Amino acid sequence: MARRDIAGIFKSAVLGAALVGGFALSAQAQDPGDQAITPFGGGGNQLELSATTTFTTDYVFRGISQTNQNPAAQAEFDATYGMFYLGMWGSNVDFDPALEDSIEIDYYGGITPTWAGIDFDIGALWYTYPGKNGTDIVEIKTGGSYTFGESFTLGVTNYWGTDSDYDVLEIGGEYAFANKWFNFFDPSISGVVGFQWADAGTDYTYWNVGLTLGFLDNWSADVRYWDTDLSDAACGFTDVCDSRVVGTLSASF
Repeated sequence: MARRDIAGIFKSAVLGAALVGGFALSAQAQDPGDQAITPFGGGGNQLELSATTTFTTDYVFRGISQTNQNPAAQAEFDATYGMFYLGMWGSNVDFDPALEDSIEIDYYGGITPTWAGIDFDIGALWYTYPGKNGTDIVEIKTGGSYTFGESFTLGVTNYWGTDSDYDVLEIGGEYAFANKWFNFFDPSISGVVGFQWADAGTDYTYWNVGLTLGFLDNWSADVRYWDTDLSDAACGFTDVCDSRVVGTLSASF
């Protein structure tokens, strides 16, 4: 079976399961006297706001450097209410000078229902590049993840472009260590394998694996190895698709 067919099956299955989960949650009630739990507001849900600032040695997206192997400063703002979320994210970029794009601003939103122990994520992403017309991209995202015990999480996510005929399928895992390192760091290891294919483009595979160290409650440091199977010709004989190690420092508020 082709990867595109597999992604289509997964996309339909995860959407259907999430909708079933949403209806199941909305129908669920607690003991008499307790407030009913619903995924559509109420039930004690509160609006939560957060922000994250990041500095990275290279902005890599699906295995390809977006900053021509140079550092990037990034910021993210999020709002959540129950299972609903909205956010925006920005970074400097450095593509072909002819594109005249020096910044990327993304907007996203969706829902994150939980059903049968599976955490779903269904949403949309809008990638924009101010200052240059015709480069904006809209994607639909469907995904699901499951945590085994309290340490290992495995997830699958599908992205598909609404303006371009392409699909991306990612399989990722994360293991969080139970004990601190040096009584200071909260360590975890994680990795992703992704497949991207398009009718009018190059199919390729990318992957990463890395170590993340959380500290001081809201800080984290990450060291990650990236690589792809793209050829030099497919990358325009540049180094943006080559293997690399990326360091990232983030703070959330």
